[in-house]
Formats: sequence, structure tokens, C-alpha cells
Amino acid sequence: MSLVKADQIFSHQSHRLRTGNYFLQPAYSIVIPAYNEGARLGATLEKVLAYVHARGWDAEVIVINDGSRDNTAEIVRTFSAKDPALRQVENPGNRGKGYSVRHGMLNARGRVVLFSDADLSSPIEEAPKLFQALEEGADIAIGSRWLRAETQTQRQPLHRQVFGRIFNLILRVTLGLKFKDTQCGFKAFRQPTVQAIFPLQHIERWGFDPEILFLARKFKFQVREVPVAWGHSGGTRINPLVDGSRMIMEMLRIRWYDLTGKYDGNPTPTTQTAKTVPERRRPQA
Repeated sequence: MSLVKADQIFSHQSHRLRTGNYFLQPAYSIVIPAYNEGARLGATLEKVLAYVHARGWDAEVIVINDGSRDNTAEIVRTFSAKDPALRQVENPGNRGKGYSVRHGMLNARGRVVLFSDADLSSPIEEAPKLFQALEEGADIAIGSRWLRAETQTQRQPLHRQVFGRIFNLILRVTLGLKFKDTQCGFKAFRQPTVQAIFPLQHIERWGFDPEILFLARKFKFQVREVPVAWGHSGGTRINPLVDGSRMIMEMLRIRWYDLTGKYDGNPTPTTQTAKTVPERRRPQA
């Protein structure tokens, strides 16, 4: 099935009515990968679900539990028992952020699929900026901390900023990615683009973002970089030396996968600009 046809189907089905409390075809899916996020996931879900309902969106919120050893799964179950818009997807053990995002994206039913970090470094209120970029014709909209640095409400520590700039330079040289920021955990995709790209994703740890954007570039999808508000959150699990070295090796793997044909395929970008941002509906009383 071509992506044009798939996009037409998703556009049509998104207008189907809900049956009871189950979303047959939500307009939006919000994917949140989570590993041992018990300390902050409750507050995150409160904000996300409150915003979804305040906007009157037909939406599902999906938490991908990456083999957490704390009370992450219990928190999600508690919230989902009260709100059918939320559901949990379990990984087969701890597989990494890249695996979690891919697992969530391929389980999402929405016509537009957003993934967001569990710490909401970019507030959920920034999501309409990405959705608007899709409405204007982009296939993928990526949040950017560096397109307009003044949007950062709290900067990273200096050593993290330096590492990020060096990593971005290496990405430009090795993969040809010209974006100011590839690593912001706030990205939105049209559903046909999800189905074209994420089945080809191989990187399962921190280096998955460059792979997704490399595939988008390879298959000529339109990617829009969008400045979003962003604030550094403590508790990050990235070690600049250990994980930085691993991410550089993953970049080389991406290039090798491309040379050896692991990304061979012929997905065609959508040529039709679909209505991706539904009109806002008043929340039900």
C-alpha cells in the first residue's frame, strides 16, 4: 500500500466516532518511554492527561515500560484505571530508549504520533507547534533546543552543552544531518511516516534519534525543525564519556547498515497534505 493511500485511510478513519470509552482511531498518540520513572511519572501523567482533556483532543497516551524495577508500572495502572485514554505497553525486559520508542510508535493508532521524554523537558503545551508543522506539510516535526537558544528555560551544564555541540558536528560529517538539534526528546510524525521508518530502525539505545533522521533523509521525507521551550531536568542517566562513545559507534553502525543494504526499501513520502490538526472541540462536561 502506498503512503498516499495509507494517509487517505488514516484521514478518513480519524473522523470515526468513539465507541464507549475506547478510541477507535484517535487523532493523536502521545508515546512516553519510561524506565524507573516512579519519582516523576505521576506528575507527568497528570499534566499530559489534563492537557489532552482540556484541549478536547481525541488522543491516546501510551507509556512504554522498559523493564522498570520500581513502581513505574503500578503508577501507570493506577492512572489508566481512572482514564481510558492511557494505556501501558511492556517491553520484554530492559531494552533501551530506542527500543522503547520504536515499540510505542508501532503500537500507536493515532493519525499523528508524538513521542516525549518522561521528564517533560519540553512541556506538553509545546506539542501544537509540532502539529502545526505537520499541518503545513512536513512529514516529521522535531523539537529543537538550539534553533532559538533563548527558548531554553534552564540550560544544560556546560560539559553537556560542549558534548552536544561536538556530537552534532560529528553527525553532520558522518551522516549528513544538518539539524541544529537531533537529540531533543520531542518529535512528531504522521502515521504513514511512522510505518515507513520505524520498522527499519535498528539502534535500540541512545543513538536512535540520528538513525530515524538519517532514514527520513534517505527516503526524502520532509523534516521540519521547530524551536520549542525546553528546560534541563536533573536525574539524566546519560554518561557523556561512556554513552558518548557508544553513540559515536552507533553512528558508524548507521553508516555501515546503509552501505550493506539493511535500510533498502522504497517508501514514498506523502504527496498529499492531510488535515493533521483537528479543530478544537470543547471538553465534555
